Amino acid sequence: MSDSSSEFHEVLHSLRVWEAPLPGFDPAGAPAAPTALFREWFLHAARAGQPEPHTMSLATVDAEGRPDVRVLMLHDADERGWHFASHSTSAKGRQLAGRADAALVFYWPSVGRQVRIRGRVVTCGPEESRADLAVRSRGALAAALTGRQSEVLGSAEELARASAAAWERAAAEPDAPAPTWTRYVLEPAEAEFFQGDAARRHVRLRYRRSAGDSWLRELLWP
Repeated sequence: MSDSSSEFHEVLHSLRVWEAPLPGFDPAGAPAAPTALFREWFLHAARAGQPEPHTMSLATVDAEGRPDVRVLMLHDADERGWHFASHSTSAKGRQLAGRADAALVFYWPSVGRQVRIRGRVVTCGPEESRADLAVRSRGALAAALTGRQSEVLGSAEELARASAAAWERAAAEPDAPAPTWTRYVLEPAEAEFFQGDAARRHVRLRYRRSAGDSWLRELLWP
């Protein structure tokens, strides 16, 4: 075994999780709908010092049924669902156009909590998508104007030129349109809230949508 491989395995097997005290969670007191609990947990994680609690992993499938996953930012969570945005021409945009089923996961290790959501993703209209970009930073607009997300890049120099032009345009036209920029909403069919426990008696509460806007709540074995 090479030195780098030995060091990798040594470090890997030396790592521990949840060595700090973890919060409790009594599912009996959980709200009737998952969005309210998510917002409560999100604020708790942010106040506990969890870096970037708004980052999440989005899983989709491509035309051949192969899974794909990436990390992106949450833009909102309301009665409609969990909001995010991307170019409709990106890999995720094309995959969602072909099959709208998707999953999200948030992991907040500082408090030993994880939230998983599954459902269908709907596309917001042009007006809402433009408004999504309008409230973000100049850097976000420049990135959107650079475009061509997920396409093959010829060289770093090509990116530098396109990015410089996009930053210049974003400064001159703060309302510049990015036609493929799209806001999406994952409408949840189920959501699971996981609270880690040092004794490995983890608490898992799953919400499953039933008739109308009501939810069925059930505990899961860890």
